[in-house]
Amino acid sequence: MADQWDEMKRPVLAVMAKEPKVGETKTRLCPPLTLAQAASLYGAMLRDTIDLANGLRNTQLAIAVTPPQATDFFQTISPPGTLLLPIAGVDIGDCLYQTLNKLLNSRHPKAIAFNSDGPTLPLSYLQQAVEELDQADVVLGPSEDGGYYLIGVTQVHPALFQGIEWSTPRVTSGTLARARGLGLKVAQLPPWYDVDTPADLERLCSELGNLPGDALPHTRLLLAELGLDKT
Repeated sequence: MADQWDEMKRPVLAVMAKEPKVGETKTRLCPPLTLAQAASLYGAMLRDTIDLANGLRNTQLAIAVTPPQATDFFQTISPPGTLLLPIAGVDIGDCLYQTLNKLLNSRHPKAIAFNSDGPTLPLSYLQQAVEELDQADVVLGPSEDGGYYLIGVTQVHPALFQGIEWSTPRVTSGTLARARGLGLKVAQLPPWYDVDTPADLERLCSELGNLPGDALPHTRLLLAELGLDKT
C-alpha cells in the first residue's frame, strides 16, 4: 500500500497515443510513404516516445489510449507499471482534459500530457516541464506549427481546452490568451516539432544522423527498412 501511495504522489507523464491503423494514421506522409509505411512509422515513433517518457526518473508513466478498445494493443507495448487510460473525446481538447483530469483526481500532484509523434524530443524538456510546475499553474511546449506538443497542470481548468481552434496554427496563442484570461501563470518550454509532413520526415531522418546509434531504436530500424536511414 505504501508503494502505491508513493506512486500516486509522483508527477505523471501521459503519452497521448493512438493505435496505428493503415489509412488513418499519418496520412499526410503519403507520399512519399505508402499508407502502410506511414502507420508503421507512427508505431515505431510511438514506441520510442514511450521509452523516452519511461526514462524520466521519479515520475509515473501513463498512456492515454485512443480508441478505448485499443487497450489490449497498448498492454503489449507498455513497460510494467504503466497506467493505461482509455479515452474517447469529441476532439483533441476533450481528450487532453479527460486525461489530465483523471490523473489529477488519482492524487498525482502534477499531470503532463504530450504528443507521441515527436520522438527526438530531448528528455531534458520533460524534466523542465515537471520542474516548471513547482511555480507555474500551466506549462506549455509550443510546436513550431503553432500547436503545442505538451501541456502540464497542477489543477485542470476546463476552459483551457474549450473553444480552441484545434489543428490550426492558433492553438498555442489561443491557449495562452485563455490562460491569461483565467489569471494563470504559464511557463513555456523551447519549441519542438511533430512528424506530420514529408518535410518533418526529412528532418527526422537528418536528426537521427546526429544522435547516438542506440537512440530511437524502433524508429531507426523502421527507417532503415524503408531505405531512409541516413546514418
